[in-house]
Amino acid sequence: MKILAIETSCDETAIAVLEIKKTRAGEEFSILSDQVASQIKIHAPFGGVVPNLAKLEHIKNLPILLKRALKEARLPLGSRASKLDAVAVTYGPGLEPALWTGIEFAKKLARLWRVALIPVNHLEGHIYSALMQKSKFKIQNGGIYPMLTLIVSGGHTELVLTKKRLQYKILGETLDDAAGEAFDKVARMLKLPYPGGPEISKLAKFGNSRAINFPRPMIHSKDLNFSFSGLKTSVLYYLREHKKFSKRNIASSFEEAVVDVLVRKTVKAAEQYKPHTIALGGGVAANDQLREELVRKFPNILLPDKRFTGDNAAMIATAAYYRFTRSKNTKRSKNIKATGNLRLSKG
Repeated sequence: MKILAIETSCDETAIAVLEIKKTRAGEEFSILSDQVASQIKIHAPFGGVVPNLAKLEHIKNLPILLKRALKEARLPLGSRASKLDAVAVTYGPGLEPALWTGIEFAKKLARLWRVALIPVNHLEGHIYSALMQKSKFKIQNGGIYPMLTLIVSGGHTELVLTKKRLQYKILGETLDDAAGEAFDKVARMLKLPYPGGPEISKLAKFGNSRAINFPRPMIHSKDLNFSFSGLKTSVLYYLREHKKFSKRNIASSFEEAVVDVLVRKTVKAAEQYKPHTIALGGGVAANDQLREELVRKFPNILLPDKRFTGDNAAMIATAAYYRFTRSKNTKRSKNIKATGNLRLSKG
């Protein structure tokens, strides 16, 4: 079967087409097209994503990306001619003005092509992204579960246990700032270009990670929750108290503190729940320091290809396939609503 997926949860417009073939061992996924339009230049002057500007860019980009995706996937462009089996769309979490643009566009396509419409949780997509190392990948029947996933992005920091396909338990989450959000805020303090997270990581490679002993909030707490607000504030106080400072050392010491907490909590969750598989997902999954430290602790950890760590529609199509095969009542739903604070369901 073939699925076209749409992702507009934040500041990337994305459309992908995947072909899925069922085998005795599981499923084989082929990414026929993976189109992403970044809005970094649009939001850079504001130092962050402006929801209404993101919405307007999505409206402009979606028709353009649709033509490119269909052409690359060698699918017909005719109005009612389609070889697709379903259209999938992210309906949360994210910026609701941005989410609505994708939802309305997906609804029109599903009606036009008379195919199923599948709503997908963005976080579920990040969980499946860990299985996406190439344009062609396989997922075996039940062979990876239970799976522990560390999701780290600008909006979320969570440890999620996937008991079996589509059944999730949130073991721990951030009580304030997400790790990616803390990266971006510290970058603004250091007056680094937007988006700040990757800039912090670039700078950190040339600094001394032991130069400043920043706190590791909740690293020894009994639970599996996170907190990064205090760490961010500690960086702010350091900058106020020191007229002369090394941006490289601050970036490196800050990154080390964040990674220490993320890795320690993941190790604790693994010891407590003993999963069959450990995985990493989300935008911060592209961070080299985090990847290296997790691999040291878990040599067999599933790491997504870096191009699939950010927001993309290929991961949404992958998650949609399992939603579609589990429930056939996904026919042209009219009740999909953008849900900015959507959480992972228990299945």
